Amino acid sequence: MEVDMSKESLNVNKLVSSKGDMFFVEGDMIIPDIKPDIINVIDTSGNVCAYKKEASDGKIRIDGNVNLYIMYLADSQSDLIRGLNTNLDFTQIIDMDNCMSNMELDANLEIKSIECKIINGRKIGIKVAIGLDAKIYSNENIEILNGINNIENIQTLVENIPINNIVGSGVSKTYAKDTIVIDNTDNLAEILKVKFDIINQDMKTSYNKALLKADANVKIMYLTDDGTIKTIENTIPIMGFIDIAGISDEDICEVKYDLRNLIIKPNSAEEHSIYVEAEIELKCKAYKKKDISIIQDMYSPTCDVNFTQKNIETMSNKCCKKELYSVKEKINMPQIGNNKIYDVEVSPAINNTNVLNGRIQYEGELKLKFLFSSNNENALEIGNYSLPFEFTIESEEINNNKNIENTVKVTNQSFIVLSDGTIDSTVDLEFNLNMSDNININIIDSVEIQENRDDKVYSMVIYFTRQGDTLWKIAKRFKTTIDDIASINNIQDVNKINVGMQLFIPRYTISNSRVSA
Repeated sequence: MEVDMSKESLNVNKLVSSKGDMFFVEGDMIIPDIKPDIINVIDTSGNVCAYKKEASDGKIRIDGNVNLYIMYLADSQSDLIRGLNTNLDFTQIIDMDNCMSNMELDANLEIKSIECKIINGRKIGIKVAIGLDAKIYSNENIEILNGINNIENIQTLVENIPINNIVGSGVSKTYAKDTIVIDNTDNLAEILKVKFDIINQDMKTSYNKALLKADANVKIMYLTDDGTIKTIENTIPIMGFIDIAGISDEDICEVKYDLRNLIIKPNSAEEHSIYVEAEIELKCKAYKKKDISIIQDMYSPTCDVNFTQKNIETMSNKCCKKELYSVKEKINMPQIGNNKIYDVEVSPAINNTNVLNGRIQYEGELKLKFLFSSNNENALEIGNYSLPFEFTIESEEINNNKNIENTVKVTNQSFIVLSDGTIDSTVDLEFNLNMSDNININIIDSVEIQENRDDKVYSMVIYFTRQGDTLWKIAKRFKTTIDDIASINNIQDVNKINVGMQLFIPRYTISNSRVSA
């Protein structure tokens, strides 16, 4: 007969595949005719932009470009330091296990190294190593059986399981634009270096929308007509909306900012300014904590109930945690002395992670690259330094069985040369933890009823409990109910029985009216 089942619809999310990889973007650059020949490369920097990321069957594809700045020692009597800027486009196709076109791709790109090989005085070979951290997620709508409406005396074994149900997700695009004004006395000749970071990320929810806010921190090193090297830093606000129906402040939200394109362009000499435009993709996925009641087993004393189950994997106990940590130390670098520091590149690296119950211990280092003035006039030098650090994050949610994703980024940095030649350094780090459990649950997906059953007639059975018995198993075996067994045997806690206990199993009276249509 047809079974009248009541079900609850859920949207579950699970990690299908992950991959860490490295790929290379290569190209040649010809020195423009208006610039002098290159003798040596002093410093390289760049920003990677990805304007397209998509998943297909067994593969992912990423399209983007690397915006590069190269400072070089010129073959010139007057202009020793000069700068080059170029874009290298790339399309990268990478194999991903279990990936399908309808799945969600989360890909993070980071420049690991930039190599420049001087082919001749007018040509440079460039090789950029880009680190890729890719994850594939699947979203699945499932129906959870939570009741049978047309079978009398149906007995169900229900388990309450906490999961993270997806409220919704969305993507939008925004722009961070500004004109950065430089000193009125500076006649900008060329841009030597650009550093672009997204900091101070925050979000709020309102009227089925996620409001995302952040700041774009832009640091530009430039060369003036008289050969002076200057640095300017500015913060540009970022704001955007993403429509997600049903989102609320209680939801757990994953937010991402992806740089799609970056334009840095000097305005006319009379304006003494630099135009900055960043195209940024905003992503938000909202999860709601939910306790669901799942029927794990069922039977009826009055008819035979057959059912099938399927196993699904989903996410549970998801939480996000943010911690700030400052690394402060005095650095002794005699080669810098009292010379001017133009820039310091800070790259945090985690060398060891120890996950314990209630805390995570990190051991890492800050890799510092100093760009400072040389004792020789109009020259620059590079100095490297490693600054170790240890940091512990404490939280009740942390344990060895958790899936823990951690990102570390620099939010602020300060390097001041003191009178004794040491460098007073402060680097503020932001640790972002994304934690969850992967759980497997069984759900009933089909039920079949057999109305005619040849029952053995008995008035009472005496049963002695064995190892592994539960009242549910005993009641199901003898086609009675837990309540009847507990009542006749004066059992107070139906979840606790001892091995060897003598139980009286009552007969269940079978009526002719077993199933209601």
